[in-house]
Amino acid sequence: MGRPAGRKIYAHAKLRRLRRERGMNQVELARALGLSTSYLNQIEHSRRPLTAPVLLRIAEVFGVDPEFFSEAGEERLATDLRAALGDEACGSPVPGDEIADVARDHPEVARALVALHQRYRDASERVVALASPEDTAVLLPAEPHDEVRDFFYAHHNHFAALETVAERTAEALGLGRVGRAADALTGRLATRHGIKVLQAGPERSADARRFDADSGLLLLSPWLSEGQRAFQLATQLALLEHGPLLTGPVEAAGLSSPQAEGLARIGLANYFAGALLMPYTAFLAAAERLDYDIELLQARFGVGFETVCHRLSTLQRTGNRGVPFSFLRADRAGNISKRQSATDFHFSRLGGTCPLWTVYEAFSSPGRILTQVAEMPDGKKYFWIARTVSRGGFGHHAPRADFAVALGCELRHAPRLVYAQGIALHDAGAATPIGLGCRICERQDCAQRARPPAGGILSVDPDLRTHVPYPVITDH
Repeated sequence: MGRPAGRKIYAHAKLRRLRRERGMNQVELARALGLSTSYLNQIEHSRRPLTAPVLLRIAEVFGVDPEFFSEAGEERLATDLRAALGDEACGSPVPGDEIADVARDHPEVARALVALHQRYRDASERVVALASPEDTAVLLPAEPHDEVRDFFYAHHNHFAALETVAERTAEALGLGRVGRAADALTGRLATRHGIKVLQAGPERSADARRFDADSGLLLLSPWLSEGQRAFQLATQLALLEHGPLLTGPVEAAGLSSPQAEGLARIGLANYFAGALLMPYTAFLAAAERLDYDIELLQARFGVGFETVCHRLSTLQRTGNRGVPFSFLRADRAGNISKRQSATDFHFSRLGGTCPLWTVYEAFSSPGRILTQVAEMPDGKKYFWIARTVSRGGFGHHAPRADFAVALGCELRHAPRLVYAQGIALHDAGAATPIGLGCRICERQDCAQRARPPAGGILSVDPDLRTHVPYPVITDH
């Protein structure tokens, strides 16, 4: 299950929830597990941890993956709760260990508090909009893009049904040779759907792909690389052939607007395209063989740097998992336009992200792959790589966009990566202390702060000037 050796697993809240959902009492569950009722009672009250044999037996009885008991969900929820309770409107700060206890022992209460805080923020923004001098202010419910990012995040960026169909399709089309995928997909669209693929004119246009169902024409930008052409063709194929697979998860998610639902379906179509061009089994085998060297994987599968990074963050098939990566894309202003995570790393939605994160340093070294050992406030360490990528730029007046993409994993997985070779991973002095954003970060000795740390009282002393921009009084 990928846990550190010797780490005890306490999962009483999840076990109680499973038991109650199945309508079982403790006696019935104990009998099904082959345990005494008193032993099960101790597990459900966190007086005993789950042993490996008991964990596997529970997974078998309830039909769940052992990863169901992973602490990743609890840690994500604890971070959300910490952000909510760190709001100024909540008054005095709540100790981190108490927040972790609530997330672990009472997850439904924690989710309710997080949802309540989100509604409070939405209401506050509406009040500000109503009070603005512009009477025509438009009050939008939720940002569809943010909602869709949360949708993918909740699924750990892995959709097993799409993976299976994509792998089967790739085998049928023989997508094993670099440079031939676009031809094979063009043939599939023609023979099965009567679609003719044409190259659009070289005029300045933001359209990478434009499909006209009435005429059966699919226009692709002339500026696309061969890999980009294949990706757009694969996306169109997903939209035409796998509507139910794209719609099912979206409908189950209960998104708040047609815009969010549409964006989620497009996101799933893009997911299918990546899975089709980089079939799971072959891609994971190549990644392991090449020590996760992104540029070698680019050459092997004929796609771009960002596409490989995104694909690496999806390799979480039960029984055949890759390194659990987090993936993000950010611009120079610190805005995160993509964030996906197969691990427990949590991207803050409040107050920006940490300027000490290597993803922002990447802009000072365009095209170079940078590495970083980063330590979070709770002591957990991650290994990150980051590099810039560019979009557009064809023609003198064509719009260009520069981004930094980053891929990170828990430090314990770093030895599997080519980028960690020669780095003193476990040297305490080599780790950069970062946080989830100044708004909720508890670090009190950071010289890069943009606002006071969460917790503590701001120290105001005219006779003292420190390198820390927002000193606080810790004993009060």
